[in-house]
Amino acid sequence: MQYPQKIKLVIHNQDATAEEFESYELNREKIVPPGTRVNIYIGPLKPGRYTFFGEYHAKTARGVVIAE
Repeated sequence: MQYPQKIKLVIHNQDATAEEFESYELNREKIVPPGTRVNIYIGPLKPGRYTFFGEYHAKTARGVVIAE
């Protein structure tokens, strides 16, 4: 089965401090300086749920990418 192409995630850190985007399932990590945006390319992905979190605020900075 062939899966779609790579996709671009745009991560916007609206805080006054740096954050680190982290995802074990997506095999990605990236520092996001305060007040900036970074692009992270992922995929192609098999169908499923791929969690991510902010390393410095792991209890509140959480999300999921859902591939269908």
